Amino acid sequence: MPKPQDFFLDTPIADARHLHLVTAESLAAWLSTAPASEAAWIKASGFQARADTVVAVPGDDGQMATVLAGLGEQAPGLRGLAAVAVMLPPGDYVLEGEFERPEILALGWAIGQYRFDRYRAGDPGVRRLAWPDGVDRQRVVSAATADALVRDLVNTPASDMGPAELETAALELAGEFGAEWRVVNGSALLEQDFPAIHAVGRASAREPRLIDLHWGDPLRPRLTLVGKGVCFDSGGLNIKPPGGMRHMKKDMGGAAHVLGLARMIMTADLPVRLRVLIPAVENSIDGNAYRPGDVITTRKGLTVEIGNTDAEGRMVLCDALALADEESPDLIIDMATLTGAARVALGPELPAMFSSDDDMAARLQAKSALSEDPLWHMPLWAPYDRDLSSAVADLNHIANNAFAGSIYGALFLKRFVDAATAWLHLDVYAWNVKTRPGRPEGGETQSIRALFALLEERYRG
Repeated sequence: MPKPQDFFLDTPIADARHLHLVTAESLAAWLSTAPASEAAWIKASGFQARADTVVAVPGDDGQMATVLAGLGEQAPGLRGLAAVAVMLPPGDYVLEGEFERPEILALGWAIGQYRFDRYRAGDPGVRRLAWPDGVDRQRVVSAATADALVRDLVNTPASDMGPAELETAALELAGEFGAEWRVVNGSALLEQDFPAIHAVGRASAREPRLIDLHWGDPLRPRLTLVGKGVCFDSGGLNIKPPGGMRHMKKDMGGAAHVLGLARMIMTADLPVRLRVLIPAVENSIDGNAYRPGDVITTRKGLTVEIGNTDAEGRMVLCDALALADEESPDLIIDMATLTGAARVALGPELPAMFSSDDDMAARLQAKSALSEDPLWHMPLWAPYDRDLSSAVADLNHIANNAFAGSIYGALFLKRFVDAATAWLHLDVYAWNVKTRPGRPEGGETQSIRALFALLEERYRG
């Protein structure tokens, strides 16, 4: 797979094809100023600038010289150019016109050409775009590289992406940026007081572990990222049905996302003391699997009754969040493919966001719109907290009803964050359920560009 920088030309070349982005409204204006031969060709083709359509116009030599890409009624944006990139033949292009946000377009061009090719041969070719004027090239390459990292990790099947392989990916990132690290695995999890992580992962032949990375000046504000690293989720003894288990290789999507966000933070050298915590496990079935009705004493000291072994993500996260909170960081962000309820409420394209700070959540919501990286602020509805009660323990990790599942998941996690100045929880899906223009079926990156924009504002002003 080419690297994101391979999709760009430092300067336009003489035989680059001219690429025009047109809406249904702007097509008529474009035709009125185009050479008569080009206008006639486009009219004859029946092109009407519908979204995700292109028309190629030949030059005097019969070769493609000009391309019009339809946007429908939408303004030029990330997804529009992502769709265009994969519809064009390999070659060199120059984007014509002036745009308010050329950086978003350049990022779309790179993201649109992502291809997971670990297990298949063939070269789809590269479409190279001359860098538009006014673009922060490093920022685009950083975001596209992080996007590809997330999707590669999520797309890799569990046979090749277990806890040990996820550890390797994290340590490779640490090595690239000179981060410090430690890994606690197997029985050492019990010795070092991570009982919930151990309980969830102990039934697998692949040892559970906690991956812990540190980067940056210890005197800077502390920022901690926590990512759910369930490398495969069978559901445990509350086993999933076949349809629910089919894509559970993606249940480490939260871990993949925090690694992608960490890459962006370190590339930009944000003035923070960054910590990344990933509880990496496989939720399997064996004679020593944890059971419904078990009571687990967590790192925080809270006892938790297990209501359903298929709600394992919040159990591994609670120990990691408790560890993160012990440092009283400025901000904790956790990301997880946590609940199907979030998908019922918002669908697969819109991550659910919960926060202890409504003002920060509002700023993140605004950043998501600007970065075309959607998410939605959901409430930490305190009255529901009573439904996490247990007759035999401090709390149950699921509610005693079928409603508001994503809120209950967030409220459970909130119990393990007391000392941090602020906390954000992102319930992401990390998956495209079907191929759409610019969005192939499979792993998808969600929310990290919006989060990075928020972090830039918070720590650079």
